[in-house]
Amino acid sequence: MVVNELGAERSHGSTVPTLVEQIFVEDRRRWDRRPILYGESFTYDAAFLRIGRWVTLDPMRFGAFVPQGWRHDLVDIPVEEHWETMTSVAKTIEAWEYDSLWVYDHFHTVPHPTQEVTYEAWTLMAALAAVTETVRLGQMCTCNTYRPPSYLAKVAASIDVISGGRLEMGIGAGWYEHEHDGYGYPFLKPSVRLGMMEEGVEIMRAMWTEDKVHYEGDYYTLKGAISQPKPLQKPHIPIWVAGGGEQLTLRTAARHAQYTNFGSESPEEFAHKSKILREHCEREGTDFGAITRSVNFNIFCTGTQDEAEEKVEELRTRLLRFVPEERANLQAGFYQDRSGTPEKIITDLKSWEAEGMGYAIVNFADAAYDTSGLELFAREVIPAFR
Repeated sequence: MVVNELGAERSHGSTVPTLVEQIFVEDRRRWDRRPILYGESFTYDAAFLRIGRWVTLDPMRFGAFVPQGWRHDLVDIPVEEHWETMTSVAKTIEAWEYDSLWVYDHFHTVPHPTQEVTYEAWTLMAALAAVTETVRLGQMCTCNTYRPPSYLAKVAASIDVISGGRLEMGIGAGWYEHEHDGYGYPFLKPSVRLGMMEEGVEIMRAMWTEDKVHYEGDYYTLKGAISQPKPLQKPHIPIWVAGGGEQLTLRTAARHAQYTNFGSESPEEFAHKSKILREHCEREGTDFGAITRSVNFNIFCTGTQDEAEEKVEELRTRLLRFVPEERANLQAGFYQDRSGTPEKIITDLKSWEAEGMGYAIVNFADAAYDTSGLELFAREVIPAFR
């Protein structure tokens, strides 16, 4: 792509008119924005432009979760085959050119704590970094209260180097009280956990960009912390603030996030949360358009609607072996509305896209057993948005 005096010509031939004050380029490796010069060349698939307002040249991005047991998604697979299963799914995600793969940061299963496995998120981040080459790696999302943010920043920077600069930093305040109690982490009131999360984000940014970090907050104190190596990504690892809390979480996102994650209930909820985020950005003096808004979806992608319904029932039946019926029904129900044929899924996702969603992250509950739905989604759904 070359920017010229008449505008920015896209690689597919269309032209974005200029009435511009400034043009910026965003590179996925170096996500901070910088002015670009007339005549400068850059690749279309690694950039978008700002021309008075945000014009998205970069197509919608897609991620998929790797099964790790948390949602009872490794049931009946022998433990000695778990890693092979997870790596196989990860490599399938990469081969089908999803932009990213994701894991959850939890210790006890949902929708009810059981003796089924749950693999630890940051262990998986390091391991998956070593067995993949191009796909980006994220957590949706890391619980801030489970690790000191200075330590987490060190771990994340190391994995960013191991992965060749492919890490995403998903962060949230934490919500699973049973895990906190079980592992001995105080389950503090929401305002405290959210305050800790904001300080945690500030500490991580400092650890990734400063040689020595001195920090004095309400919840954390650092006295000359050194974190080497620094992340490969500049100015630092992209930060995803997860959650839709309107007073505090979205304010933290407005201040610090390159990505958000909220609004999975409906496009209307997503639009409302987006409006609140925009208002926080205006108050904080930050750029709402610079924040990519993502949504998580629970999907079975199938050739027919009947097949999707069968998949949902199979999931419910599997869960009933471990959890009370009410909770099994609730968990399976998360997949009911969004599952179906590629055509149905495209129509659903277009509703979120119309409200400004720029990134969809999908949980395919059957991925450990059958990747055909993950592959069908990549083959027929993703191209509709590119």
